[in-house]
Amino acid sequence: LRPFSVTCRWLLWPEGLPCSFFFFLNLFLSLFQLLENKYLKTFFFFFLVLDLKGIVFVIQSQSNSFHAKRAEQLQKSILKQAANLTQELPRVLLLHQLSKQEGAWTILPLLPHFSVTYSSNSSWIFFCEEETRIQIPELLETLRRYDPSKEWFLGKALHDEESTIIHHYRLRSESLKSDFTIDLKHEIALYIWDKGDGPPLTPVPEFCTEVVDSSCATTFHSFLPLCGNPVKKEDIFFAVKTCKKFHGDRIPIVKQTWAGQASVIEYYSDHAESSIPTVDLGVPNTDRGHCGKTFAILEKFLNHSHDKIAWLVIVDDDTLISISRLQHLLSCYDSSEPVFLGERYGYGLGTGGYSYITGGGGMVFSREAIRRLLASKCRCYSNDAPDDMVLGMCFSGLGIPVTHSPLFHQARPVDYPRDYLSHQVPISFHKHWNIDPVKVYFTWLAPRGEDKARQETHKGFKEEL
Repeated sequence: LRPFSVTCRWLLWPEGLPCSFFFFLNLFLSLFQLLENKYLKTFFFFFLVLDLKGIVFVIQSQSNSFHAKRAEQLQKSILKQAANLTQELPRVLLLHQLSKQEGAWTILPLLPHFSVTYSSNSSWIFFCEEETRIQIPELLETLRRYDPSKEWFLGKALHDEESTIIHHYRLRSESLKSDFTIDLKHEIALYIWDKGDGPPLTPVPEFCTEVVDSSCATTFHSFLPLCGNPVKKEDIFFAVKTCKKFHGDRIPIVKQTWAGQASVIEYYSDHAESSIPTVDLGVPNTDRGHCGKTFAILEKFLNHSHDKIAWLVIVDDDTLISISRLQHLLSCYDSSEPVFLGERYGYGLGTGGYSYITGGGGMVFSREAIRRLLASKCRCYSNDAPDDMVLGMCFSGLGIPVTHSPLFHQARPVDYPRDYLSHQVPISFHKHWNIDPVKVYFTWLAPRGEDKARQETHKGFKEEL
């Protein structure tokens, strides 16, 4: 059960980190608030140098070339704003450059490093995503309200409207030290809260996801990335994993919703049925895992057909997906690179484990990623092994990091806080349980005019990075 969760834009005051007061801030506060002229404001920010130097910015970046570039653009934006205010520049760190540790993206393994490195020279550690937009003057003005000598956990609060399952329940009696990393924002919040012994989340209204007013210190891009012409439908192969018992109920939903938007799609089953049609891979059906079936799909895609198609997408028969949005997203990735894309989970990351793409939200492979995987001879240890976890283990062994996109979803829309989805253009959801999947598709994922309008707006949007 999730008592609360937060977005991935927050300020963390780790235990053991001392601080210095923002003593200049109070001295000039009254006068600063009277200054409406932006040049005078810039002048008076000269006196706030220690405040800016006291913030360590950590951008939750990824090593994939597209994501690394976006993070570097945000890094430059922060430093440029700082240079306009003072010669003293803050430290702006890219997460993927801080550590080669597989689990660095979960934040917690890096806290000892932050404590040792920044305990004597900083007051705040500010975590943000590559698409976060930060207004430095407003951020400094916001932080003046909080005494950095005390423990604070600041961010934009999210609340579940009802008890929900993203992947599985965590009972209150269970330890916080789980082998799985599934819902990072929730797990970070629980770790800091520490059953009431740590600081609770303090909601900060200036940490915005959308521009509310000029007081927003942060905002978040809600645009679907577009890096050129959308990838052609003919360049994306969709493989639907199914079995005989779901031919009559799940496959009709796939065809009624997103399948008509696909140019190349096949249904892989344990039983050949010409009316669908399905392809029998010769792999016995299993109640769970489906690793044997997934690797048979990978082998067939690479070696037996479709040699001109750049991308493979493997989905479950109860996955709902927007093909048009996926076409736009894939325009930002280079299919000649080994790309393994989707919603990232982790297993055993504190003890030498690995990250993986959860299968329910859809797994996207570049042809090069599949080529390297199959050349490695890394395979399932059994047909019913969890395919997504085995793939994560294999790619980790190859040194190929998984690439995370929050636009893929392992669960249903009702399983996420409304505010969390409000600033997204989702690409997929998963599971038909207790919902009308057709209604969910046409509400959340179906192509419509506003999607095109959003893209036109995004193409004409002048980046401030």
